[in-house]
Amino acid sequence: MRPLVAQRLLAAGPDPEARLFTGPRSGRITTAVLRDVTQWDEVVTTLGYEHLRRHGLRHTGLTWMADAGVPLHVLRVMAGHGSLQTTQRYLHPDLLAISAAGRSLSTYLAAAPAPSPSLQATLQVL
Repeated sequence: MRPLVAQRLLAAGPDPEARLFTGPRSGRITTAVLRDVTQWDEVVTTLGYEHLRRHGLRHTGLTWMADAGVPLHVLRVMAGHGSLQTTQRYLHPDLLAISAAGRSLSTYLAAAPAPSPSLQATLQVL
């Protein structure tokens, strides 16, 4: 059995007007509806995080999905973006991910064979 979100994505197909989630009257979820339903202003004030914005949740969600291995072209469709570049602007790797990338590069370079003598000669000429 497929998860509910996956079923909705498949049912929506290429229809740009299809909604993954709908508002209380089966319509579009507006920022006002989201703010009211979640009591956003009261919650962030109570927690002392008045600087948080709902739009930041899109960035967080897309970043988490990318970290989980969801391909960029799939994230683009889910976010409703027209280009991969827009989706890329939503992704924010954390320090652990950046450190892991650096370790991977170091491991790769440490295991790489030395350049052949002909390549070394070419590099010296350059």
